[in-house]
This record gives sequence, C-alpha cells and structure tokens, in this order.
Amino acid sequence: MAKGRDQGEERFRDKERREKDYVKQLPGVDDEPLPEPVEPIQADTKPERNDPCPCGSGKKYKKCCGKGA
Repeated sequence: MAKGRDQGEERFRDKERREKDYVKQLPGVDDEPLPEPVEPIQADTKPERNDPCPCGSGKKYKKCCGKGA
C-alpha cells in the first residue's frame, strides 16, 4: 500500500515542478515592457482587378496579390 502512496506523491511533486517551470516562462516584473502596438497601414482604395499590383511586382492585381481574393 505504501507504493501507491509514493506514486501519488511523486505525481504531485512532478505537477508542482511543471507549474514552477511554467511560471518562470511568464513575463515578470523585472522584464522590459512590451513596445506600443503599431497601427497598420491602410490603403485609401482597394485596387481593381486590372490595376497594377500595389506590392510593386509589375503584374496585374488579379495575377498577383488578388489571386486568392
């Protein structure tokens, strides 16, 4: 019966160890603060299918970035 108790205690210690390792990964008080979020650049208008692609490839929009749209 002592063997079952030892296994349970061992599992408890393993869980405790895993939780401590997880807490170490979280950002702490001493860490540098995260930079401010950057606003995404938004286009004024959406290009038409036959317009040149805004990515600068020289292809038509429908053949380049608009292929999946």
